[in-house]
Amino acid sequence: MASRQPPAPTLDDLQPMLLTERKTLPREPGWHFEIKYDGYRMLATTGTPRLKSRNGADATAWFPELVTTLSALPAGYILDGEVCVLDDIGRSDFERLHARARRRGWHKGAAHVAYCVFDLLVGKGKDFRGQPIERRKAALRKLLDEPPAGLLYVDSVEDGAWLYGHALTLGLEGVVGKRAGSLYQGGERSRDWIKIKRPGAVPHQRFTR
Repeated sequence: MASRQPPAPTLDDLQPMLLTERKTLPREPGWHFEIKYDGYRMLATTGTPRLKSRNGADATAWFPELVTTLSALPAGYILDGEVCVLDDIGRSDFERLHARARRRGWHKGAAHVAYCVFDLLVGKGKDFRGQPIERRKAALRKLLDEPPAGLLYVDSVEDGAWLYGHALTLGLEGVVGKRAGSLYQGGERSRDWIKIKRPGAVPHQRFTR
């Protein structure tokens, strides 16, 4: 008799996987690199959308435009990403995001936000956290093949030096490195996920959220 698969976790069960900060890029092969977006880390559900902050706060009402965006996706998925305010060339602006989020909802003149999604935790009742990052990314890419407005798929490259050079040129916060084959370890500060900030980037503790 085949064993039954345990039920997939809900949003309330999940915590984001945390990064370890490093000063330099890893020299050894076997890493994927992404732009480090400067925003609010959020887990989100599709179908009946909910947003949960890194500290566990229900942030759904803060960003109603993302509720509309997430409603356009198939139900049954839980995503991980950064909520950001982006400028004309796609750079995240944390100060504008913070000013928007302080109001805890939409208001006249509010800056629009985007959800920059980089991982898939649950899909159609299946827990993806035990899958290697390459499989999670492939499933996420398929889900977001034609993303609705306000949602951005965060792709990765293997050439970290090339990406970091562009981060310096454009004044981005830095890059994120994720070890090839790594699993998703929610709530832990893992050495499999690292961040390398641009020199002079503003410390993340600049505001009380």
